[in-house]
Amino acid sequence: MRTHARLFIDGAWVDATGGGYTDIYDPTNGEIDAKLTHAGKQDLAAAVAASQAGFRVWRATSAFERYKILRTAARLMRERTPQIAVQMTREQGKPLREAQVEMALSADLLDWFAEEGRRTYGRVIPSRAQHVSQVVTREPVGPVAAFTPWNFPISQAIRKIGPALAAGCSMVIKPPEETPGTTGALADIFHDAGVPAGVLNFVYGVPSEISEYLISHPAIRKVSFTGSVTVGKHIAALAGIHMKRCTMELGGHAPAFVFDDADIDAAVKLMTFSKYRNSGQVCVSPTRFLVQAGVYDEFRQKFVKEATRLRVGNGAHPDTTMGPLISARRLHAVQELINDAVERGATLELGGSRIGNAGNFLEPAVLSDVTPAMRIMNEEPFGPVALMRSFETLDEVIEEGNRLPYGLASYAFTRSAATAARLSSELEVGMLSINHLGLGLPETPFGGVKDSGYGSEGGTEAIESYLVTKFVSHATA
Repeated sequence: MRTHARLFIDGAWVDATGGGYTDIYDPTNGEIDAKLTHAGKQDLAAAVAASQAGFRVWRATSAFERYKILRTAARLMRERTPQIAVQMTREQGKPLREAQVEMALSADLLDWFAEEGRRTYGRVIPSRAQHVSQVVTREPVGPVAAFTPWNFPISQAIRKIGPALAAGCSMVIKPPEETPGTTGALADIFHDAGVPAGVLNFVYGVPSEISEYLISHPAIRKVSFTGSVTVGKHIAALAGIHMKRCTMELGGHAPAFVFDDADIDAAVKLMTFSKYRNSGQVCVSPTRFLVQAGVYDEFRQKFVKEATRLRVGNGAHPDTTMGPLISARRLHAVQELINDAVERGATLELGGSRIGNAGNFLEPAVLSDVTPAMRIMNEEPFGPVALMRSFETLDEVIEEGNRLPYGLASYAFTRSAATAARLSSELEVGMLSINHLGLGLPETPFGGVKDSGYGSEGGTEAIESYLVTKFVSHATA
């Protein structure tokens, strides 16, 4: 059995001093594959001290030099994709092709953030007196504590590391315990690219212990978290107590609107792919399919037919199009939601059963005739389940789209400019994609509203939260 007992602190791999450990399970067979030793308080203290020292060096490094180092890291990421993608599939379960796509997107994200770091401009404000100059500068906020999830172990980490380092910040990051080998490869990439010691530190362990230590530490000036709404609210509250600025990218329950005038075949193809990507373990995954009555039966039947073509299996196998869920607990949680919906009157059109008796494989599921009384229509499923119901009017469907406290992503398919305009104006979401899949590109904002969080991890907006504004008014003698 493999043992992960090392942390990346101050530019080197060091042994963890904590006494605890986490069992790491292979999602394809449910067996313990490795053990992960936890960081102790001594390790966390060393990581924060290294981050403080690294920040002093990194903030004094020119934006252009930081740009060159980050571009080098992006190149190394592309070169090492074959090895890292295989490791990601082994630990997380997604098909190898999806792991390779994640690596490619992550390298593109890093290139984008590297470029944006060169453009953190200030400004000169015309003064009211000739002997006064008024200048606005942008400075890095300081050392950052970041917490990332297992569903996209590389890209979600890069969405934090990239803008932070581009802005001149240092970071202590707690990657997911489920994928230590995958995220550990990032430490080597940035080190080999030339990031100075202490600028980027990786620690693993008990999430609550690490978050409480890092967020309360006076040296940490910003917190970035991606994960569930429940944990995110706790993290945000803790950060608020200590006056730390936050970026929160939390859960969703994305509605997908299909109108009578839509290209049904295109909508089916795109939504089936998006729904079952990464076994539905995606915060922006379309979940509530709200289909206008005139095309409801056609869309439902074609969607079910398309979903039956998915091949569930070990992500390392070339013919696999959907891998296992991350854990037995996730498998059971999704099945409980499906069972509750069926008991309350939903029709199970497809799947929903566990495949075999080893691993966390679940048949792609489609539920129709769902209602708001069902848990699955109110709780994020985070699994391979599509929920379908029909609607008659635009007013009705906008009301349903806004009913939940979530507000991350949404999708719509319509040929009507008027319909698209109303959705754009009235939906309470951070992102809306109409007639295609247009979310998550490096150059576009990525974030939600309401309980889905605040702040952005894409586009020009991503770097803003890692910068503070300083105003200098200078009167000459």
